[in-house]
Amino acid sequence: MERKNFAVLCAAVLCFWLFALALGTAEGVGLRAVMHPEERAVSADVEEAAEGILLPAAAAAPQLDLNCRAAILIEQGSGRVLYEKNADERVPIASITKVMTLLLAFEAVHDGRLTMETPVPEHAYHMGGSQIWLEPGEHFTLDEMIKAICVSSANDAAVAVAELVGGSEPAFVEQMNARAASLGMEQTSFRNACGLDAEGHLSTARDVAVMSRTILNTCPEVLHYTGIWTDTLRGGATQLVNTNKLLRRYEGITGLKTGTTGGAGVCISASATRNGLSLIAVILGAPSSADRFDAATTLLDYGFGAYEAAPLPKLEAQPLQITVKGSAAGSVPLDYSALPETVLVEKGSGASLHTELTLPEELEAPVEQGQTLGKAAVYQGEALLEEYEVRAAADAPRMTVRDAIGLLWQSLTGEA
Repeated sequence: MERKNFAVLCAAVLCFWLFALALGTAEGVGLRAVMHPEERAVSADVEEAAEGILLPAAAAAPQLDLNCRAAILIEQGSGRVLYEKNADERVPIASITKVMTLLLAFEAVHDGRLTMETPVPEHAYHMGGSQIWLEPGEHFTLDEMIKAICVSSANDAAVAVAELVGGSEPAFVEQMNARAASLGMEQTSFRNACGLDAEGHLSTARDVAVMSRTILNTCPEVLHYTGIWTDTLRGGATQLVNTNKLLRRYEGITGLKTGTTGGAGVCISASATRNGLSLIAVILGAPSSADRFDAATTLLDYGFGAYEAAPLPKLEAQPLQITVKGSAAGSVPLDYSALPETVLVEKGSGASLHTELTLPEELEAPVEQGQTLGKAAVYQGEALLEEYEVRAAADAPRMTVRDAIGLLWQSLTGEA
């Protein structure tokens, strides 16, 4: 009798297991049939845009009077282009180069590869252009070096940081170019860490905007330095005065970097925030410092005058989890963190926004944490503005034989 009961139990386990697998497979076929190719393409585009790799095309905008060679205006959060002029023309960018130097330095700090005590490399004593006149044997902290780069645009400090991070400036330049490639800056080639004129040291207004957006979004601590108007080094003996005069002239200015050389002309990547809207204005090749700041002011005034950051409409229904077939977990929690608090719209048009959520009713195991499960689409009237991914907040692995036996035993015995 016991042998018969054991056989029945085994048969039940086998049937239960086959049923779970069959149900999960069938469910998976249904989900794949619903996920059309164009939907997968949209999902990929959203992911790239979130990483700062792609910038959407510029919308229709009035012609602005900008006395410069190239320019672009973008919204920092989405990367949407609001205005552009010769944005893909390859030109020298002078000390705006240092944005990439700073980005790699901050990323090295985030990764734990740098200490805050920075020995000054020998090469840094022989730089031209803006300097803090490093002397042999001097020691500065990384904090002081970054301050000298952001406030006074010190070339010797930039090279010292480059040698600290990369081991040598040539090795660091290779890292700069690799990072630029990873960001999709296809028209950029760096030859040094500080931006002095050099053959082949070129970028574009669009690429500078991508680089600027990346450091602002991923290393917001840079604003602690770029917002400094005056400071000192060497116990007050060396005065630092910020080269970005917009800090004293423009409401909401936060940074970012100026640049001037004979080959590049006068340049700036200017960042500003008002009423929750953050903009980046890039000006390359202006004939004078006044023209540079006037052009940046014109771009920022246009952006803040024409656009606003409208609150993201709440979803009518926001499920906390989705059922997962073929997994002992039974369901997976949802992660809505990709949804922003605000959406870029033309000023005064936020009332016409609405948000629609697309999610499958059920999923097939396995599901991995971070996996894209659906999307939240933001519409203005009938026009799609943005799409944001909804992801799995945990794993839901495929059910094993042991899991199936455990569940069957619970159902037979009533144990929880």
